[in-house]
Amino acid sequence: MKSKITSMLAGLVLAAGSVLGASPAVAAEPVPPEFGTDWHDPLTAAPPVAKPPTRSCQVTVAETQFRNFTPYRGSYTPPEECGDRWSKVVLRLDGKVKGRQFDRLGYLRIGGVEMFRTSTPEPSVDGINWSVEKDVTHYSDTLRRGQGVDMLIGNVVNETYTGVIDVKVTLTFYAAEGRTKPAATPDKVIPLDGARLTTPRNSERIVAEVYATGSGGGCEEFWYLTVPDSAPYSCKADNGPYREVQIKVDGQLAGIAAPFPNVWTGGWSNPFLWYVVPAPRAFDVKPIEYDLTPFAGILNDGREHRVEVSVAGLPAGQSGWNTPANVLVWQDEGSEHVTGALTKHDQSDLSNSTTVTPGSLNRLDTKGGHRLTVAGYVDTSHGRVETTVSRTLANTSVHRWTEDENTDGLTSRWDDDETVTVDGRGPARVAHTHRVYTMDGEITIGTDNRLRTVLTLGDRADTSVVRAGKRISWSRLDDTYTGDAAWTLGVPRDQRHAAGTSSERYRLDGSEGCYDRTLRTEQGTLTEDRTGC
Repeated sequence: MKSKITSMLAGLVLAAGSVLGASPAVAAEPVPPEFGTDWHDPLTAAPPVAKPPTRSCQVTVAETQFRNFTPYRGSYTPPEECGDRWSKVVLRLDGKVKGRQFDRLGYLRIGGVEMFRTSTPEPSVDGINWSVEKDVTHYSDTLRRGQGVDMLIGNVVNETYTGVIDVKVTLTFYAAEGRTKPAATPDKVIPLDGARLTTPRNSERIVAEVYATGSGGGCEEFWYLTVPDSAPYSCKADNGPYREVQIKVDGQLAGIAAPFPNVWTGGWSNPFLWYVVPAPRAFDVKPIEYDLTPFAGILNDGREHRVEVSVAGLPAGQSGWNTPANVLVWQDEGSEHVTGALTKHDQSDLSNSTTVTPGSLNRLDTKGGHRLTVAGYVDTSHGRVETTVSRTLANTSVHRWTEDENTDGLTSRWDDDETVTVDGRGPARVAHTHRVYTMDGEITIGTDNRLRTVLTLGDRADTSVVRAGKRISWSRLDDTYTGDAAWTLGVPRDQRHAAGTSSERYRLDGSEGCYDRTLRTEQGTLTEDRTGC
């Protein structure tokens, strides 16, 4: 499977972000017997970003074409007409591409702050258009000043891969007026420069966010399929597929997280799965968040500290992961210097066991996990505030493959369970988030050289906030993708006779309401777009 995938791939909250597409009403269209040279533009079932009914101002931050690996560099100036304390800021990317092209990864940085990480759809011969929106209000500190803009979607254009990626990125600022108040945002947004960080001395809350992606066309692009060196498979890693994104402060482990198993639009050897509906998060890569407030007493000494991000399980010296990070800081206006201390640091040993069972269908069983609890306090102008962060990770997977890898399947689950308790200024507040990512799929190549992929992906999260023993908010997210597509290997593109179905259902229930949308496709035709709770 690896060799097939390499050739293909080389080439939550309600208003978090979405890929925009058709309206909920879908006119009946004839479904072709197989994929042709054109298909429906990409879209997802995720909700659009909610926008306030206030005056808005729009700024274009990038408008360019990507033909190679040369970054776009420009400048950004904030709009004067909407003030500098906004109720919401929405980033929108509009893209188009035609011809032949692989999926490509990209980012947008303003003032060095990574605000958006994305991948691209693979185009039809006749061309496609797509749009992505993201709520970037929490970067308001950066956006209040003129900044440099740095954007890149690495691409290769030649006689074979003809797709030039044409993009326009805008920011729309919604004024805080009338009953619409300015959004509560971090006071400072600091891009992590290498491993060096100096925070304001009056920081009372510190959160790091890391846009972690396994990428680059090698095996780490599909790290969840790697096997130990002892197993007979084409994609190897010293200790198998267990990965964990860690952050350290001055060499001390400060946060752990399960990486999201991203699947790009050439993934699982089958671009026909993704032409209309991409895998969850493919066009809007969400950052991992780490609450570093227990370390605020250490970081607030005015000195430079080492804050490092690494990926446990990645073979030593091997590349293949991008981990750009930002640090979000909330300051105490009533203090020049907030003091404090780290009071607890307790972690389990990282467990990672693999068992290889040879046979006509080789099997690798993996079980891994880790637990970390850190606690600390800060003495603020409004009293002592204690923060405890506990996180428990677990991963189980079963990988099955034949010697020739013409049958290759994976069933895997990642659990990331986090509790943040803040005690001070009234009753303790306990925020709990349980994230579950799932992947269950198989590729088969028959004697007729027909490749078929059947795959189900899940992105789920349950959240709750409790204060004084009473639940004050909750949400439950279930974003599930299913696909089944087949095509013929080793023939010209017009002889592949590709056919496939895909569907996505995005359900979000909670104390703020309900959202439920389902999409279904056949051979690149949108056959259902249904919304309703």
